[in-house]
Parts: sequence; C-alpha cells; structure tokens
Amino acid sequence: RVREIVSKLRILVHADWDAYERSWDFQSLPLLTASSDPTPTLESSYTAWITQNKDTIAEMKRLEEENNRLFIDAYGLADELTPDVPIEQITLTVNPAYRYGGKLTEEEQWTRFRQDTMEELVSYAIGCMMGRYSLDAPGLIYAHSGNEGFDPSSYTTFPADDDGIVPLTDVAWFDDDAANRFEKFIATAWPAEHLEENLTFVADALGQKKTESARDAIRRYMASDFYKGHLQTYKKRPIYWLFSSGKQKAFQCLVYLHRYNEGTLSRMRTEYVIPLSSKINSRIDQLEDDIASATSTSHEKRLTRERDTLIKHREELQDFDENLRHYA
Repeated sequence: RVREIVSKLRILVHADWDAYERSWDFQSLPLLTASSDPTPTLESSYTAWITQNKDTIAEMKRLEEENNRLFIDAYGLADELTPDVPIEQITLTVNPAYRYGGKLTEEEQWTRFRQDTMEELVSYAIGCMMGRYSLDAPGLIYAHSGNEGFDPSSYTTFPADDDGIVPLTDVAWFDDDAANRFEKFIATAWPAEHLEENLTFVADALGQKKTESARDAIRRYMASDFYKGHLQTYKKRPIYWLFSSGKQKAFQCLVYLHRYNEGTLSRMRTEYVIPLSSKINSRIDQLEDDIASATSTSHEKRLTRERDTLIKHREELQDFDENLRHYA
C-alpha cells in the first residue's frame, strides 16, 4: 500500500513540475485547455485551472496523511504522532500556501498566484512569438542554434516572428511589438469575441493602475517588468536576450538566443532602430507645431514634456545606432 501511495504521489508531483516551462518535459500551458466550456474566457479557464489545482492539493494531502497513518499504526506511535500534514507542507507549485507561505492570508496567496499565472501566460505567449513553443503542437518546437532549420510552417495557428526579434517599447511604435502580438495571441488562444474581457483580466492581475487602460498596463509590464521575472525564472541565464538603447529605454527588444545569428544585429538596426529614429523625428516635429498652437498652458506643458522626453530618446538612439552598426 505504501508503494502504491508513493507512486500516486510521484505522479502528482511530476505533473505539477511539468506544468511550468522550467521543466524539461513541459508540453503546454495547462491554462489553455483547463476549461471545458466551448467558448471559454480567460477567467473561466483560470477558474477551472484553480479547481483542478485545489483537487490535486487535496488528493496529495489525503495520500500523505494515509501514508503517515500506515507508519504510525505499524510502529504503535498513535499516542505520540499525528498523521495530519499542514497545507503549507504540500509541496506543489500549484499550492500557494507552500509556494508563498509567510504571513500572507489565503486570499492574498491566491491573488499572488493569479498574478504569477498571468506572468507565466505572458512568458508562454512570448515563447510562441519566438518560435520556442507553438499552439499547433506540444513541447519545445525550436531550440537549435543560429536559426538553422527553423520552419515557419510549424506555427500556423499563431505565426512565429520572422526573425526572433520582438520589440519591448512603452509606446506602440511597431505593429509587431510584444504588446501588440500578445493581444493577437490572446485573440487566437481564446475566442476573439472575449478579447476585451480577457485583456482586462490579464491587466488587473498584473497590477493595472487607475489611470491606465488594460492595453497600457500590459504594455508597461512588457517594457518594464517582464525581463526581471524572466531572469529570475531562468536564474540569470535568460533564453530571451534583452537589447536596450540605455537608461531612457528609447528602444528595447528581446532576441531568442537559439535564433540569434550573424544577421540579427543588422536586421535589428534596419528593421527597427533606423525606422524608429525616423518616427521619433516626425513626432518631435509634430509636437513643435502643436506646442506653438496650444490653447492652454497645461496642454502646452504636457506637449513640451513629451517633446523633451523624445529629444532624450533621439539622442540615446543615435548613440545606440552607432554601437549597433559597429557590432553588426
């Protein structure tokens, strides 16, 4: 009976580990298929995922306590030991009490779990953008080197990026930046009619500010916070490399290390950095005209702040372009 219990426990723990992309045997994000609803929302998928997790936690707790009872009875220790296992000692990643512990209330633990789950969704979506994963097949799709053997036909449901370069900017300068492509991913992975509701659910979990739209909150997370979490997940050995123009963050992008090749930097410059310089110059010229015709002091100040920020971005981008040209 002990062997049977341990075998079941091992299956539960193995499945738990494989539900996260750190696992060598990671297949897909469980969130994508958790709901049995024919037209699920992201929230209904998350609710179904939570229900599955709670069932798994309860089953593991039951098995561990049964195992304890067997040994307590066998050694006559009923007066000295209890078979009970505290919830925080159920060592599953899907168990917030174990994962976070500390002084958080149960509600705070599940709030943190929802945030982390949405961050994991963003990470998986970026993996699909890069071609690491695909909505068409489970597991690792491309993790070779130099972009050699990369097959675009492996990504029909949600196409992978052409070059493995995905911009991370706090302004929507590019149609194929991370925030815009994430929106397309959500509209593909879940029924498109629920897109607005789903984006709101993601943004709320990620910490949307009162002054932000859902899209703005997601874009801010992508530009400012995603890479910090990525470094932590992969213990400072990132699989997506961050290229940044500097402190002003005039331009940032991720490059999938397995698709990095001798043409990557040149393409980064010609497809993104040079066009961005042109767009920033045009926006500065437009702002100069708008400032001259501003009808109120507050409006003029707001436009002036934006112009001054873009001038700093332009200067930083010029230096970055020179470095990039040299290395390319």
